Amino acid sequence: MTFAGRAFHLIISAFAEAAPKRIPVGGQAVIEGVLMKGPEHWGLAVREPGGKIFLKSWLGSEWLKKGIWKYPVVRGFATMVEMMRVGMRALSMSADISLGEEEKITPFETALSVAAALLGVVAIFVALPMFASEFLTERFGFTHFEKNIAEGVIRGVIFVAYVALISLWKDIARVFEYHGAEHKTINAYESGAELTPENAAAYSRIHRRCGTSFLIIVILVSIIVFSAIDGGGVLWRVGSRVVLLPLVIGVSYEFIRAASNSDTWGVWSIKPALLLQYITTREPSPDQLEVAIAALGVALDPSKDISTAGGAEDGTDR
Repeated sequence: MTFAGRAFHLIISAFAEAAPKRIPVGGQAVIEGVLMKGPEHWGLAVREPGGKIFLKSWLGSEWLKKGIWKYPVVRGFATMVEMMRVGMRALSMSADISLGEEEKITPFETALSVAAALLGVVAIFVALPMFASEFLTERFGFTHFEKNIAEGVIRGVIFVAYVALISLWKDIARVFEYHGAEHKTINAYESGAELTPENAAAYSRIHRRCGTSFLIIVILVSIIVFSAIDGGGVLWRVGSRVVLLPLVIGVSYEFIRAASNSDTWGVWSIKPALLLQYITTREPSPDQLEVAIAALGVALDPSKDISTAGGAEDGTDR
C-alpha cells in the first residue's frame, strides 16, 4: 500500500468498532488481513505472500479499565486513542508481512503517515468545513445555529465524497474487502453460527458498531457541541474545535454504545449511518473470510490451534 493509502487508513482505523458489554468483539481491516478484539486479547491474522496465514495475539491494555478512563464519555476518547495505537501496530506489522522484507515500512515512514493523517483530519475535516460555513453565513445571513448545521453538513459531504473517491483506489478497495470479511465474521459469530467461510459469506457485511457509522454520529454531535462556540480569530475557531474533539468523540461513543445494545430505538436511530458502509465494505472472497475467522479465533483463544487450507503459521505472543 502506498504512503497516501496508509495515511488514509490511519484516519479510518482510529474510529474502528467499539464492542458492547454483551458480546465484547470488534475489529478492523489491515493490509491483507484483519485485526480482532476479543474480551481480553487482540488477534491479528495476515495472509502471507506464500498463502499461509500469520497469526499473532497480545493482551489488551489494562489502563482502559482503571481510573477516570473507565467512566462514560472519557472512555470513548480513551478507546479511540487505544484503537489508534493498536491499529498502527497492526497496520505496520501487516505491511511488513504482506509486502515482504524488501518493502518493510520504516518507523520514520510510520510516523510520517501518522502526522499526515492528523494534519489531513484538521485541514480537510475541521478547517475546510468551518471556513465554508462562514462564507455561506456571510452570503445568506445564517444564524449561529444554522451556520453550525451548515458546517456539519459540509463536513459530512466532504467525508462521504472522500471515502467514495478513495474507494476507487485498488489498494483501498482491497482493504474494504477485508473490512467486509471482518463484519461478516462478527455477524456470524454474534448469531451463533459455526465459523466457516461458507457460513460467514451468508451474513451481511453491514454492522451497527462500524467505525464509519461512528464517524457520521461524530459529525452530528459536533453540530450541537460546536454551537456553543462563537467569535474569535481563526486560531481560536480551529483550535477550539480540535480541543473539543475528545468531548465530541466521547459523547458519540456513548450514543453508539447505547444504540448497539438496543433492539428498539437503537436499530432505527443508527440506520442512516449504516448506509456509508456500502462504500467502506466490499464483498470478500472465501480466502479473505478465512483470514477474518482466523483473527477472531486467535483473539478469543490465543492458545487455539487454527488450521487453514494453506496451513497456519502460529505467531502468537502470549
